Amino acid sequence: MKNILRILCIFGLIFLLSGCWDRVEVNDLAIVTAAAIDIKDDNQIELSLQVFIPKALSTGGGQGGAGQGGGGATTLVRSQKGSNISDALSKLQSKIPRKVFWGQCKVFIFGEKLAKQGIQDPMDFLLRHPQPRERAYLYVSKGNPKAVLESIPPLERYSGEVIRELSDLHIGMQVTMQDVQEGLIGVAQAGALPFIKILPPGKGEEKLQGIPYIVGTAVFKKGKMVGTMSEKATRGVLWLRNEMEAYTVTVKPEGVKGEISLNPVSARVKMIPQIRNNKWKVLVNIDTEGAVIQNGTNLDLTSPKSLQTVEKAYQEDIKKRIELAIQQAQHKMKADIIKFGEEFHRKYPKEWKKNENRWAEVYPEVEVEVNVEAHIRRQGYINKPGGLPEKEVKKQ
Repeated sequence: MKNILRILCIFGLIFLLSGCWDRVEVNDLAIVTAAAIDIKDDNQIELSLQVFIPKALSTGGGQGGAGQGGGGATTLVRSQKGSNISDALSKLQSKIPRKVFWGQCKVFIFGEKLAKQGIQDPMDFLLRHPQPRERAYLYVSKGNPKAVLESIPPLERYSGEVIRELSDLHIGMQVTMQDVQEGLIGVAQAGALPFIKILPPGKGEEKLQGIPYIVGTAVFKKGKMVGTMSEKATRGVLWLRNEMEAYTVTVKPEGVKGEISLNPVSARVKMIPQIRNNKWKVLVNIDTEGAVIQNGTNLDLTSPKSLQTVEKAYQEDIKKRIELAIQQAQHKMKADIIKFGEEFHRKYPKEWKKNENRWAEVYPEVEVEVNVEAHIRRQGYINKPGGLPEKEVKKQ
């Protein structure tokens, strides 16, 4: 009787089990590795997809590329225009024999022309669609972003991987889809994306063998691109946002021939908002320590005076970068990508509530005071300049 009851229970549980009725086999998927979105002269959206070619692995294709699927390429690029991204994707799907799958797409590139008109509509699609990852990286390209996908980098398998690796190395700003969403709906309604170009191919290389690289930052205000910042100004923004990593500072001490390169090993950034007599001010305190990785001067860094000279140059370089970033972001483009608004909102919620709707007017008038404390804690494995005779080393 017990065995009969067990069998009946097992059969009863079978009816409660459900199969994967909506599953799609990997062999039926067109896996997107990167996507580019731009707007054409006829006001149509152009969607370009960089799609992985599975047979490239099975045939031993090791050379990266995004051509038309031949010559060992691991990806191909397909494009289609439509009234919006959904329309373009629908038309594109009719020309691809596999179902487009966004789950592995880690790179989305907006064209400069589209960025200037606004990225709200593309962001709406990307955030609503269930497959694109919120941790995917976003960029703006100089010119047509499709050209970035079509480039054939000599080192990586495809161009989308090159751009992603640069972001993982913190070359420039590292911005995800989630970051952009928070910026668009945040208190400042401002944001920034890495700005990329294609490095022209070298002598003897093919036309498509250019390498995409990050050259600065595209600044957004209320969803529209309002300008770009240079690499030097971008470094200042990264200092202010406490996002500095893997970065070398090269300084020229005053009155000394040659330069010294340092690597910041630590940085502590503190922004203190103040509202006094209806005047808004931000006090920025930065305390950083660096290590000497190259000494091209004749200074002996074991000397306290020489070390002080280098530390002063280090301090002034960081301060100049920060002031350049503030000048461009606050006064030129008037976009709060440094997130001063969040600091005031956090410390002065009542005053912020009163001025929230006029933050665009208040922000450019906010006084910013920058104080930098820079110290050198490690002089490297050798203290004196390498390759110089002892008599030429200057101790000051």
